[in-house]
Amino acid sequence: MPSLHNLPAPAKINLFLHVTGRRPDGYHLLQSVFMLIDWQDTLHIDTRSDGQLRRHDMNVPLPEEDLCLKAARLLQTESRTAQGCDIRIHKEVPWGAGLGGGSSDAATVLLALNQLWGLHWPRARLEALAVKLGADVPFFVRGHNAWVEGIGELITPVSLPADVLDTPIALLKPPVAVPTVAIFGNQFLKRDTKHAIVEDFLAAPRCFGRNDLQTPAELYSSQISQTLEIMQKRFGNSRMTGSGSTVFSWVTTETQQPPIFQPADVNLDDHAWVGRVAHGLVHHPLLDLLDPIS
Repeated sequence: MPSLHNLPAPAKINLFLHVTGRRPDGYHLLQSVFMLIDWQDTLHIDTRSDGQLRRHDMNVPLPEEDLCLKAARLLQTESRTAQGCDIRIHKEVPWGAGLGGGSSDAATVLLALNQLWGLHWPRARLEALAVKLGADVPFFVRGHNAWVEGIGELITPVSLPADVLDTPIALLKPPVAVPTVAIFGNQFLKRDTKHAIVEDFLAAPRCFGRNDLQTPAELYSSQISQTLEIMQKRFGNSRMTGSGSTVFSWVTTETQQPPIFQPADVNLDDHAWVGRVAHGLVHHPLLDLLDPIS
């Protein structure tokens, strides 16, 4: 039966994240730039003729109903296919990290099954389906670094400067995982940041703006404050991505040469801390690996 193995599901970081308002239905309005990075999960997908959908965890146990199975079930229902699949996941991107790992996994499942099941839906149709799975999933389906607005549904591709993509990024995740609801429900969350424009961001992409979710995240857990302090001391800059808890820093020649970073370097004995050096991606690795879809 048809199979696709070694499928990448890259993480993302928010180069900035502003909360610009709140809709009457309670959803917050955001502005952000999402950048794909080369920290990724790896998926292996085999089709089944019996219609069953099964997930197999290769290294880290995942929740019984994760986004991968939800994505496969949704596509199966909407396409009315009789086919099923086995999904094997080698998990590297930690959950509760603000890196979009689960959303990226779900997007990779949609992209792969679109081919394996012979659907060949256009990308726009997959994006419309992806919205039902979560705000970040359409971004990963589209596959380009992007200026993101609204509640995450307004996605405009943006070309990041070469120095942004070439500069190593140190990432450090403390043991804590931050529930998104705890951040957006916090009374100290700033909800009226002035709207930004792309040109201002591109003038200083590595230091533009801030993450408005960082303050309530620090109030939620002192581990995030600790992580920010560690990274600031080590690299001279630090910022949380998404709603946390991962913190990233730009690694310049002045702060680190060569750019090698591990949690042990900052005397962290708890193996629940996860450190990594990553680089930005020009686009999603599957943009060219799969059959072209418009």
